[in-house]
Amino acid sequence: MADQTPAKLDEAHLQELEQKFDPEMRFRPTVPPASQIVKWLLVVLSCFHYYTAGFGLLREATHRGVHLAFVLGLIFLVFAFSRRGQEQQRPSSWAAPGGVPLADWLLAAAVAVSVLYIPYVFDDLAFRVGNPSSFDVLMGTVLVVALLEATRRSMGWPLPVIALVFMTYSLFGDSFPGLLRHSGNTWGQLVNHLYLTSQGIYGIAVGVVATYVFHFVLFGVLATRIGLGQLFLDVASAAAGRYAGGPAKVSVFGSAMFGTLSGSSVANAVTVGSLTIPAMIRVGYPRHFAAAVEATASTGGQITPPVMGAAAFLMIEFLALPYQTILVAAVVPAFMHFFGVFMQVHFEAKRTGLRGLTEEELPSLRDSLARRWPTLIPLALLIGIIVNGYTPYLAAFAGISSCLIVGLTTAERGNTARGLASLVVLHAILVTLLLSGSHMYAVLLFLATVVATPPLLARLGIRGRIDAAAVVETLETGAKYALAVGAAAATVGIVIGVVTLTGVGFKVSYIVTSAAQSIAAFVAPLLPGLLQPQSVMLFAALLMTGVVCILMGAGIPTTANYLIMVTVAAPTLVQLGVEPIVAHFFVFYYGVLADITPPVCIAAYAAAGMAGSEPFRTGNTAFRLGLGKALVPFVFVFGPSLLLVTKGFAWSDFAITFFGCALGIVALSAALSRYFLREMRAWERALAVAAALLLIAPGLRPTLVGLLLLAPVVLRQFFAWQSSRAAATG
Repeated sequence: MADQTPAKLDEAHLQELEQKFDPEMRFRPTVPPASQIVKWLLVVLSCFHYYTAGFGLLREATHRGVHLAFVLGLIFLVFAFSRRGQEQQRPSSWAAPGGVPLADWLLAAAVAVSVLYIPYVFDDLAFRVGNPSSFDVLMGTVLVVALLEATRRSMGWPLPVIALVFMTYSLFGDSFPGLLRHSGNTWGQLVNHLYLTSQGIYGIAVGVVATYVFHFVLFGVLATRIGLGQLFLDVASAAAGRYAGGPAKVSVFGSAMFGTLSGSSVANAVTVGSLTIPAMIRVGYPRHFAAAVEATASTGGQITPPVMGAAAFLMIEFLALPYQTILVAAVVPAFMHFFGVFMQVHFEAKRTGLRGLTEEELPSLRDSLARRWPTLIPLALLIGIIVNGYTPYLAAFAGISSCLIVGLTTAERGNTARGLASLVVLHAILVTLLLSGSHMYAVLLFLATVVATPPLLARLGIRGRIDAAAVVETLETGAKYALAVGAAAATVGIVIGVVTLTGVGFKVSYIVTSAAQSIAAFVAPLLPGLLQPQSVMLFAALLMTGVVCILMGAGIPTTANYLIMVTVAAPTLVQLGVEPIVAHFFVFYYGVLADITPPVCIAAYAAAGMAGSEPFRTGNTAFRLGLGKALVPFVFVFGPSLLLVTKGFAWSDFAITFFGCALGIVALSAALSRYFLREMRAWERALAVAAALLLIAPGLRPTLVGLLLLAPVVLRQFFAWQSSRAAATG
């Protein structure tokens, strides 16, 4: 059968795949006037966040209220009630203006009013908390019901069902058994806590999305639009494409670099996979393996600095740490994730004899750099501002502004001295204004730039990478990408509100701790002197937490998973002596793993759709490729030095832990691939797995024991490799 995979998938097909496999991207088709209304509301939402990042944030309740009113209102206009409504375009009529049913217009208005009611009564809110009026309860009820429906439309059933379960627990707590029993709450008390306080819907989750996440999503969309993503792919191809199994290694490198711009696994898989999946299939990788490589590598985008997933920004608020601390802590674990995928790809290529890309198939790195080097400026500026201690949203503002400058003043080919001079001058003005604190003037300058630059340069014969129309389209797209995560954050606020209202988090912590103690009491005596009860207890608690994270992640997105687990499970780990930042990273990483864990693994399903492979088989292969990531969180819990920023950090501890973790990943990858230097026998694979588990354990002693176990495997493989070479040359 001939290979029917196109060399490169077109952009329309990529968007189709993204909408098919990611419920957050399934937008309903509309016609005027609805299409124009929705478009400009989305643009206004993006401009609002760009404005506040430059001028400074509004009062907390107002800022979160405006953000949430736009997000939830737009969801009812952008997402249809059912899957059928998302696939079929309705004609405009009095019952469906612009193809959007009248009921959805009314729901959009109702939810916007109920959200903005809180900022409106803010000055009187202190007198209402604990004693809500009937109208307060009515408005809160409207918001809760509309929020659950908005989340169902944009993300599916799992998260709203979880929220409903928690609400049921709050209302009927006196019906639950044992430790879970509590006195119960009335509907008015529940609405009061969720609606009128900052511990519910208007809580930290919505605040982080409105303050940080939206800005970085918009930056990622703009940076990709001006060509930075393509530059990363070209660099990855030049670095790894010529070696054995080259396209798969390009997939790993490209996803790592593209992950610096995008915190979305599906967007990463679709964008990078459009190039790498067809190339992998052409050189001989099975379709399911090609898709699995891209899916697994793409999940790393959420853990790769500087533009990580929303959970990284939530850590800032939960842990009260600067963003640069979170970025530094994420560097080594992110490297270990990509290193693990890379090693399995390498061993698979060697085992099956797959070739690399030829010179004709490789892009010209020199040509790509010559055409796209200015696109590196926004990312460098963003990182520089973060590293120098400024707020993340100011860094995102600078990055967005820089993307506009680069996109409007430079072209892919034929940049003139005038165009490059305008690039330098505008960046100099931007940096000067930002560092002087004159953000208002910076905003006005770049609004003027957006309007004035394209026609001015056109008169000089200079055409930029984007024009004003492309800027508007990017603002619209960036806002669309942020709708679902905004709804999810508000719905998770319901879960967090119930946890704080009922105290169920402490009860769950007690249950997990008690179960871990029982396991430790049974297991530790089996190997006296080797197993410490406290370590066994912590390991059992970590194992239970990881399993729950994966199960939760099978139905809800990473951000929601992180928020729920960090509220319920992270306190348990802290009670067992784990540093808060380590506990948060453990929960975060296992939530990300859910994107490639069957049966619901959206990144794997998206990649399978591009490769034409069986989705479930792709998901199983992706999970196997991602097992290195599953081990790394255990490493940094028992060896916190791997995160670089923990208390008592020592370079000697870091070196031992890093070396052991890297070797352990190599050993595990070889065992899973059944190949090291030659095909591995069953006893070699068993020893390699045992050695890997010891190598990733903290401390010098288990590392040395792991090396001893691995030694006979390496020796046998080396002699077998030498024999095969001698036979080939003889």
